[in-house]
Amino acid sequence: MKISFSKISMPQKHNLVIFVYEGQKLTGSLKKIDLKTEGQISKAIKRSNFTGKNGQNIEVISPNKMNISRILLIGIGDIKKQDSLLAENIGGKTANLLNKSKVEIAYLIMDNLDGMQITFEKFCSHLLLGLRLSNYQFNKYLRNKLKERKNSLKEIFFMVNNFELIKKDFNSTSKIIDGVFLTRNLVSEPANELTPKSFAEITKKLEKPNMKVEILLPNQIKNLKMNALLGVAQGSINEPRVIVFRYNGGAKNEKPLSFIGKGVTFDSGGISIKPSQGMEDMKWDMGGAGVVAGLMSCLSNRKAKVNAIGVVGLVENMPSGSAQRPGDVVQSMSGQTIEVINTDAEGRLVLADILWYTQKKYKPSIMVDLATLTGAIIVALGEKYAGLFSNDDLLAERLIGAGKKVNELIWRFPLSEDYDKLINSQIADVKNVGSRGAGSITAAQFLQRFVNKTPWAHLDIAGVTWGNSSKPTVPKGGTGFGVRLLDQFIRDNYEK
Repeated sequence: MKISFSKISMPQKHNLVIFVYEGQKLTGSLKKIDLKTEGQISKAIKRSNFTGKNGQNIEVISPNKMNISRILLIGIGDIKKQDSLLAENIGGKTANLLNKSKVEIAYLIMDNLDGMQITFEKFCSHLLLGLRLSNYQFNKYLRNKLKERKNSLKEIFFMVNNFELIKKDFNSTSKIIDGVFLTRNLVSEPANELTPKSFAEITKKLEKPNMKVEILLPNQIKNLKMNALLGVAQGSINEPRVIVFRYNGGAKNEKPLSFIGKGVTFDSGGISIKPSQGMEDMKWDMGGAGVVAGLMSCLSNRKAKVNAIGVVGLVENMPSGSAQRPGDVVQSMSGQTIEVINTDAEGRLVLADILWYTQKKYKPSIMVDLATLTGAIIVALGEKYAGLFSNDDLLAERLIGAGKKVNELIWRFPLSEDYDKLINSQIADVKNVGSRGAGSITAAQFLQRFVNKTPWAHLDIAGVTWGNSSKPTVPKGGTGFGVRLLDQFIRDNYEK
């Protein structure tokens, strides 16, 4: 969808959208258009009891004396309550309304407003971000039904006086949305198309002068002794990969931030095979890796003033004659031995090696890993919150704060020695699952054994990576949850 900016003028064709706050009188652009239509707007408002409440809208088809298709009035609610998240939801709902009416091109008019919790420029910028987020579709594989299921909205002309600041802010923040869309695309791909190899090939194209993308092949992974990761991959004909993103936008001697992602491009459960019902969803078990790719692309595109490392481990977990068995013992890159009780607890085995690799090789100031790690987190939190586990209170607080700003919410769970004891093994240093209870916590306890003393946070995003219903700015499907959260976290705490 293309978005252009201009000063307010009367459109001569297509469709017109006017945003109205609660209790707004017929002034400014609204008054001019009412006069132009011989009072048709004021009559429609009176008939429908439209007051400008958030969620209200009225439509005037083929208005008098105007050569346009329709005028759509959209209520934004109480002017004093407007913030960035409300603006994005208004933008998302606007895109949905326009698509429902099969609108291809629309002019949006916004008169200057005062009294909001954010600046008028920020409000407009976030409204347009909501439009973009809502208008996303993954229709790559639609053929016969593409035309009837494709969003109609192609172009927006945003008309507002003094638009230059809005345009600048939108162009900057829109680069974040490009990262979100990359993540949504990766998560939406079917597993026969998105293998560890093809994932690596896609992300290699993200390389730029300010970001290097290194692909570690199976022999290199073996030489690094990442046997926990290799054990997960050994049952599949699709060989593993490890991707390392290195972005340099900060001071030369500044320690990097690091972000680590689980990338299981399909998870059958291995020998501990999953039930067949719902197994098709396991194409998005690489959600954590998708977030890291989207985030690193975003940092590179907007030239963030930090140094950052992104590391993802890519495997496919399949049952076969060569697959890892329950009861096997592997020695991880750290030297710690792991008893594999359940081959469907594979994500933590992948993360064990790449967490160790990241903190040993790059000595980052922090590590944040993301993984669709446990079904238990969905039982606990549903699809609203991601689970947070951390060995550092300040890091946890900063992540929670950033999540609130972009409506990507996270809830912190405990870590303790009592939980850690549940994953002690009789024949190895650690086992990959604990008891029946506290499944998400014992998974995080397992990961903590591979981070040493580096400030670390683990985000279990199993419940928020895929949406089963649409929201104003998140269509059903891959959500891209995590990209905006981490970008906001970096902006708030590390960029000067």
